[in-house]
Amino acid sequence: MVTVDEIRRTQRAMGPATVLAIGTANPSNCYDQSIYPDYFFRVTGSEHKIELKNKFKRMCDKSMIKKRYFYLTEEILKKNPNICEYNAPSFNIRQEITIAEVPKLGKEAAEKAINEWGQSKSKITHLVFCTTSGVDLPGADYQLTKFLGLEPSVKRFMMYQQGCYGGGTALRLAKDLAENNKVARVLVVCSELANLVSFRNPNETELEVLVGQALFSDGASAAIIGSDPIMNVEKPLFELVFATQTLLPDSEYAITAYLTEAGLKVQIHKDTPMLISKNIERILVEAFQPLDISDWNSIFWVSHPGGPAILDQIELKLGLKPEKLKATRNVLSDYGNMVSACVLFVLDEMRKSSIKAGLGTTGEGLEWGVLLGFGPGLTIEALVLRSISI
Repeated sequence: MVTVDEIRRTQRAMGPATVLAIGTANPSNCYDQSIYPDYFFRVTGSEHKIELKNKFKRMCDKSMIKKRYFYLTEEILKKNPNICEYNAPSFNIRQEITIAEVPKLGKEAAEKAINEWGQSKSKITHLVFCTTSGVDLPGADYQLTKFLGLEPSVKRFMMYQQGCYGGGTALRLAKDLAENNKVARVLVVCSELANLVSFRNPNETELEVLVGQALFSDGASAAIIGSDPIMNVEKPLFELVFATQTLLPDSEYAITAYLTEAGLKVQIHKDTPMLISKNIERILVEAFQPLDISDWNSIFWVSHPGGPAILDQIELKLGLKPEKLKATRNVLSDYGNMVSACVLFVLDEMRKSSIKAGLGTTGEGLEWGVLLGFGPGLTIEALVLRSISI
């Protein structure tokens, strides 16, 4: 008679979860950060707020962002003036747009990942969908299943309102699914219209809200995760070796978001960079202790961009060389903060730049690396990565 232990062994994969493919997508509307303050204050009818506009210009100048991608256009704003009026009810129209467009943008990223993977969509066994943009039932996971023509038996996990750490959470969940379900192939999709849901008329009493207006943008990313890659068929990029989530004590005030009739009101406190940098090393020590790694310059870095102040504080606290966060800073510069979608953009940037430079691995020539996501809570996701030789 077969025992339960024997059944469990046959149900589980042999090796660690691996990233088998990555895809990214953005709306077609690209905005130059240097002229965005003029645009933002004009379309919101706030040009008379000269002092506030100058403050916002300084925020944008310090953001280290060159361009961002938005679904919102001036034409959409003119048709829906409530989006531009301070605290005017605009929840319904924002919901209407996100319900339709979040899964569509996710589809673009997913199709790129599936095409790179090179296998039939029928082999996708699980779907993990993450967004902080909109809420509906059946959700964006259901819509994406229809758009892609996935099997009706695909096992779906819908994660709403995770915030900026959501990309790390989605990968952690995908790791567990891939390793505990033999031959599982998990499609991870993070799709965000962060600018759309948080777009607000500038107000002198909400300077913390303006930080988000200078950082957030729209984008989607996707990955195929699976254990025991098929030799000569699948091309693994990174192994997901260890994953952890940490809630920082007494930090719930640092990043908050409230869903209101006037959209998602996001506030980022000035203490956020310090709180993250203060706690980051103990999380890294826990994650890398089994590997006997304590030199943070000896690993490659895939971090959620957050904002330049967060990256600067992490760099200072850990004594990182400037090149360690190059991939992260490149994504911040070229795309802005796309919330949960960001870390897969950075992972994609990491592998592409490594291959282009002929470094021999997908991790800048290094074997071990870390992927970090951080957001409301404050919550920090950390995954230990092992780069695959190429």
